[in-house]
Amino acid sequence: MRFMTRLLLILTLFAPAAVAQAEGIYRIKPLRPISELRIEALQASPPAESGDFRHSDLIDLATLDRTLRFDIKYATADNFLSTPVYTQPRAFLQRPAAEAALRAHRRLRPLGFGLLVHDAYRPWFVTKIFWDATPEHQRDYVADPAQGSRHNRGCAIDVTLYDLKTGKPVEMPSVYDEFTERAWPNYSGGSAEARRLRDLLRQTMESEGFTVYDKEWWHFDYRDWRRYRIENIPFEQLP
Repeated sequence: MRFMTRLLLILTLFAPAAVAQAEGIYRIKPLRPISELRIEALQASPPAESGDFRHSDLIDLATLDRTLRFDIKYATADNFLSTPVYTQPRAFLQRPAAEAALRAHRRLRPLGFGLLVHDAYRPWFVTKIFWDATPEHQRDYVADPAQGSRHNRGCAIDVTLYDLKTGKPVEMPSVYDEFTERAWPNYSGGSAEARRLRDLLRQTMESEGFTVYDKEWWHFDYRDWRRYRIENIPFEQLP
């Protein structure tokens, strides 16, 4: 009986990750319906900030280079909440961060790869939805709305690599938005090739002024993120 109980516990712990690898999507069970959380988040206000901030100059990444690829998961149901939270599949960054991301993309081209963008600027109310929907023990993977996210400042980007020959995403040690240690940028498991490509992505992004988040190999913060305010502008209001 003890053996069966232990086995059941192990299967319960690892089943979500196994499903994530099979589907290519990691999913959690939200604490409350997202429709309810959206109403509350839209009525709330971002934390007050003081200081000398730069003027916001969010750039649509799709206008920079036609070879940049996009798969904006939060505009679909193929995300960790299993429901769309964005109304448009768009990606924006503050101009210096956008230009740095473009340079990284072009550095990869001679090596046979390009950047595939999953997310960039994120309105603050979406950060609040993520936090309120996520169980407390998994909140290392979502930002606290009381502090704001670097995505909210337009200075964070979620990216992976795609193969220029096939147009397909490469294999990484984990799927996007996976809430397990496989997502850590120093995770030593998985295939040697997956780790090589993860490290190539990191080295390329860091060469252009980004820093990887220590729980997510795909998340990169631009060095000037402190110079910009938390924004809560919906995509519909951006040019």
